[in-house]
Amino acid sequence: MKNKMYEWTLHEARKALREGKVTSVELTEAIFERIEAVEPKIDAFITLLKEEALDSARAADAAFARGEDLGDLHGVPIAIKDNMCTTGIPTTCASKMLENFRPPYDGTVVAKLKAAGAVIVGKTNLDEFAMGSSTENSAFKVTRNPWNTEYVPGGSSGGSAASVSAGAAYASLGSDTGGSIRQPASLCGLVGLKPTYGLVSRYGLVAFASSLDQIGPFTKDVEDCAIMMNAIAGYDIKDGTSIQQEKPDYKAALIDDVKGLRIGLPKEFFGEGIAQEVKDAVHAAAKIYETLGATVEEVSIPNAGYALPIYYIIASSECSSNLARFDGVRYGFRAPEFEDFNDLFAKTRTQGFGEEVKRRIMLGTYALSSGYYDAYYNKAMKVRTLLKQDFDRAFESVDVLLTPTSPTIAFKIGEKTDNPLEMYMSDICTVPINIAGVPAMSLPCGFSEGLPIGMQLIGKHFDEKTILRAAYAYEQHTGYAQQRPSL
Repeated sequence: MKNKMYEWTLHEARKALREGKVTSVELTEAIFERIEAVEPKIDAFITLLKEEALDSARAADAAFARGEDLGDLHGVPIAIKDNMCTTGIPTTCASKMLENFRPPYDGTVVAKLKAAGAVIVGKTNLDEFAMGSSTENSAFKVTRNPWNTEYVPGGSSGGSAASVSAGAAYASLGSDTGGSIRQPASLCGLVGLKPTYGLVSRYGLVAFASSLDQIGPFTKDVEDCAIMMNAIAGYDIKDGTSIQQEKPDYKAALIDDVKGLRIGLPKEFFGEGIAQEVKDAVHAAAKIYETLGATVEEVSIPNAGYALPIYYIIASSECSSNLARFDGVRYGFRAPEFEDFNDLFAKTRTQGFGEEVKRRIMLGTYALSSGYYDAYYNKAMKVRTLLKQDFDRAFESVDVLLTPTSPTIAFKIGEKTDNPLEMYMSDICTVPINIAGVPAMSLPCGFSEGLPIGMQLIGKHFDEKTILRAAYAYEQHTGYAQQRPSL
């Protein structure tokens, strides 16, 4: 049984630790054996931390020997997206700009994982500065989908998704600005949750678009997702957008009962551009909910059609502002040859940023420029308010919304790299949720051509418990959470 430890869920690994069937060191060594076997095929990691991880595992075992138990993550190997600060460990954002950056502090979520006794095995690959939908925009490597290595894992958190899907970590953290947790979760057959904006601290997350970014978990099943949320959620005085409220126990939401739950199917999420097999899988999931006692009705999000242009104006504008700090002076990459400050600034950014990052900076700078601010950014913010109101109205009649996560299954590596607009369409079902700030989760609901299909459950603000309950009940009556790629 031990030679297949990498196939366990997080809670199965934790149970084996608690019962003394395995040590944290054995668990960590098994994960690194798996990483050595699969990493040449999937390229999920930028930085591996084997010695540090084994030190943490030995500390966890020593704590167990003293009778100390820090909780459900104690001694369990976890991976972290490489845009979250880690003390003394490279935090590159998959960019040449930060290739040698070693932060002097831990981000809050990293500190919380360490406090919970988790073993951090490495930092995962991503689209540069989290800008992309395929993890093909990394300055260092292209991550591949464990279900079929000719296909993308999704993005921008593709490394985090691929690592868990391939058994190279029991769970991982990603960041989600417009779908960057949920879309790769869908494409890699995982559970991925974007929490309500303000529920999980962003302190120590390298900012892409500050009003949209959120950190959340990738896991193999819904119970593991609840465990991760218990560890990372909560108020943080270091984050000015963090919300102070009583923290619930997310594991308490895991009830196999959806009787009376009202589920809405927003018609705008099933229109043109959504593959038929994806629509069929989500509608089949709705039928399962009805057999379990939930009610399903069609609802409308009238302004959903504007979500993509709203998102790319707001996100690009905020990225233009946030990435202005990378100037060749304070930290990060500096062009080796320049004549004066203006030349230094231009050459550093030209040489340090990749094409997609430059594209979004240019778009955002244009939208914020004099004469265009009102026409683009200001108007996008007004329509953002209307879209949020659409969600509020929908939740007056239903408890959760059910939609596709990605409009298609995973696409081939290189298929969309020459067509940025087609790539942007990959996020058509996920960006409305970030714009509204509500929570949403992707979980597997089928397969097509041997590749996973994901469905998205959307909840009210700070109502993660209801979507966890709905997801858990669905998972108990289907076998998708037990499926693993034959990598």
